[in-house]
Amino acid sequence: MTVPKHLDEAAARMKEATFRIEAARQGPVTCENQKIWLEALTDYCLALSEVQAFCNESVHEKLHELAGRTGLRKFPGGS
Repeated sequence: MTVPKHLDEAAARMKEATFRIEAARQGPVTCENQKIWLEALTDYCLALSEVQAFCNESVHEKLHELAGRTGLRKFPGGS
């Protein structure tokens, strides 16, 4: 699967988790509602982590593509 496809899926999971978080916050303060809120918050954080990782990967790919176009074999300061 391509990086943009992964990003789209992770962003969709974040959006869905946001709706669940808001719904849980609007409900009564009960143990069950807090459990729902915590699960949704966990799902949001995991999806956010994936978005960040895939964005970093995308930037990394673009930097290597640019380096290839300019004929740069090694990045300055790199090992």
